[in-house]
Amino acid sequence: MSRVGKQIISIPDKVTIKVGSDRSVQVKGPKGELGWTLPLGIAVASDSTTINVTRDSEDRKVRALHGTSQRLITNMLIGVSQGYTRNLEIHGVGFRASVKGSNIDLQLGQSHDRLHPIPQGVKVTVTENTKIAIEGIDKQVVGQLAADIRAYYPPEPYKAKGVRYVGEHIRRKAGKSVK
Repeated sequence: MSRVGKQIISIPDKVTIKVGSDRSVQVKGPKGELGWTLPLGIAVASDSTTINVTRDSEDRKVRALHGTSQRLITNMLIGVSQGYTRNLEIHGVGFRASVKGSNIDLQLGQSHDRLHPIPQGVKVTVTENTKIAIEGIDKQVVGQLAADIRAYYPPEPYKAKGVRYVGEHIRRKAGKSVK
């Protein structure tokens, strides 16, 4: 039995969950609404305060989806009640970011600016031209946007220039030494 999958999920205040007959799970909360479809072999039983995720068989594929389904439902509950935030910081001379309409404009020392679209339901704020805060209710969308922005110029090990997560440790390398 999956240790993660058999954990009982408690429903936060002001959050409602509805499991449809077509295997759809709808979660509504103060920050918004999220939906997801359960994979075959996974069932959800809920009452007013808790949710229990169970599986129908011991098939390898179903066992693999048991814990994943439990975590995805937990992430939806946290998202609609608290939301998710990822913070990025930009290091480098002349490196900066700004929000222009529905795009984020990144100037990362290249010959052209990078314009990256901001997905629906995600709020991006830039402070001090080098600190980016990404907020939203869907953990996957927030994390993917942060990873996409970081991928334009990941931190390099010599001068640690680039886009990094706040608190990310960069292993520095020594440059060439003249003997």
